[in-house]
Amino acid sequence: MTVMSPAMLQEFMGQQFPEIEHMGFEVVSIDASSIVMQMQTKPKDLRPGGTVSGPTLMSLTDVTMYLLLLAQIGPVALAVTTNLNINFLRKPKSGKLRAEGRLLKLGKLLATGDVSIYSDGDEKPVAHATLTYAIPPQK
Repeated sequence: MTVMSPAMLQEFMGQQFPEIEHMGFEVVSIDASSIVMQMQTKPKDLRPGGTVSGPTLMSLTDVTMYLLLLAQIGPVALAVTTNLNINFLRKPKSGKLRAEGRLLKLGKLLATGDVSIYSDGDEKPVAHATLTYAIPPQK
């Protein structure tokens, strides 16, 4: 059971982070320990050679983990990334990207998880990341 639904997460992001709304991140599904997100890449998300840029993949990764965490703890805007380690595994195709995130540990002050990103129609991940988030102490 989650504290925030996909619709609540989408609304939160629109209110708190309107500057990234143009990226089109979409929550597909969420449960107590995992999330699936997707985004449709646009020409500005590509680098020379027609591949999806690293910053685009890192943004999708970070938002995926952030929303997975918020789904568990509620709308805590000040939860922040303290570590993001990403491995680019193969050339991502332009088009739809799918991110699958898992929450590995949720503590009182830190949360750790991982995210795998797939190009549409590809069974093998194009990137894999591990992330840690700091959760602000409750007052």
